[in-house]
Amino acid sequence: MPNVVVVGTQWGDEGKGRIVDLIAERVEVVARYQGGGNAGHTIIVGGKTVILHHIHSGILREGKLSVIGNGVVVDPGVLLEEIETLEGMGFPVTERNFALSDSAHVVMPYHKEIDRGRERKSGKSKIGTTGRGIGPVYEDKAARRGIKVSQLLNPETFQRRLMEVIEDRNLYLEHVLQMEPVSADKIFQEYSRYAERLTPYIKNTTVLINEALSAGKRVLFEGAQGTLLDIDHGTYPYVTSSNASAGGASVGTGVSPDKTGIVMGVTKAYVTRVGEGPFPTEENGEQGEKLRTHGGEFGATTGRARRCGWLDAVALRYAVMVNGIAGLAVTKLDVLSGFDSIMICTAYKYRGEILKEFPLDSDVLRGCEPVYEELPGWKEDISKVKTVDDLPHNARAYLDAVEALSGVPTWIVSLGPSREDVVFKHDPLA
Repeated sequence: MPNVVVVGTQWGDEGKGRIVDLIAERVEVVARYQGGGNAGHTIIVGGKTVILHHIHSGILREGKLSVIGNGVVVDPGVLLEEIETLEGMGFPVTERNFALSDSAHVVMPYHKEIDRGRERKSGKSKIGTTGRGIGPVYEDKAARRGIKVSQLLNPETFQRRLMEVIEDRNLYLEHVLQMEPVSADKIFQEYSRYAERLTPYIKNTTVLINEALSAGKRVLFEGAQGTLLDIDHGTYPYVTSSNASAGGASVGTGVSPDKTGIVMGVTKAYVTRVGEGPFPTEENGEQGEKLRTHGGEFGATTGRARRCGWLDAVALRYAVMVNGIAGLAVTKLDVLSGFDSIMICTAYKYRGEILKEFPLDSDVLRGCEPVYEELPGWKEDISKVKTVDDLPHNARAYLDAVEALSGVPTWIVSLGPSREDVVFKHDPLA
């Protein structure tokens, strides 16, 4: 059986956490390869609602190894809070089922201050970040002034490294952002305590995952955000600061591309976006509000109301191409029940021309108008349907249209928030 990479095809929030949770039952290792605490996955297990940020939903499956790879940036305080929450809910986190890469970079207090200060200073030009310091820590990583998890374990190394970077970061906070400086001593004491508590989990995860592969174990690779938020292939500059697309799986875990396996894309049956940036199919009126209300579209990380709109097949085709997607998991199809008609964007109109390819220039994308195909809706409650054949005719026709417009088959259909509310058309691990 193959390994599998699970990627979001939109701007995140596609329901990857639920799909990862389902597939994790069939693999031995689940590894996150990028992102940080700005991710938010909500899963309902046994009537319990679990909201995860750093640790992915693989941790909810007994006997699986959950890995945070080297491509992830980690806020140790948030991570420890999440571990405590999981354990309090009856999901143990131990050194046997959880591993944190010693090469992952650490989110420091000054990163969060810089993030918030920049957003405030940018005003109407802000990116719409979560304020959790993700961009600044990736920036420091690229500038070679970051601090790795492994460096927290040696007090002398950590203190020296912290003092090397803190002066520069405080100058930026004070003189550019007009904010208060942060205390190096306070950070050193606080993060040394974090390091002591995290020590049992910290490992060379590159070796760990590759050893698992050599032993014939199956691995699921998971990105925290969606393709359209990818730093290289997304709607720049309204993107995250890492490679959320499938190519990031290799870089963010240290596993060669020939071993990462097939790619499955996760697409919501409509589209949502959190934060700023162009969104051609956004519905600002009654239809958008109906999607938001029916879908419970509020961010798991920030609580912000998500912007909502119809499915964008132009963007979906682009995501299929960039990631090499072999099949789709379509989530929240049940949210579309009750609409008289449903729209799918098949092309864009830009300055009198028809565009069928997704433009990466955000100014061009902002000026694009969607060209829609209208499909009949359905009124039936589909949340308890057990097979695709049992779906109403119009719901099946909608899935057929998604397959035709994306160019890839639908493998999984999600019809509700629980593990049981899922229909498999094809097993991605077969």
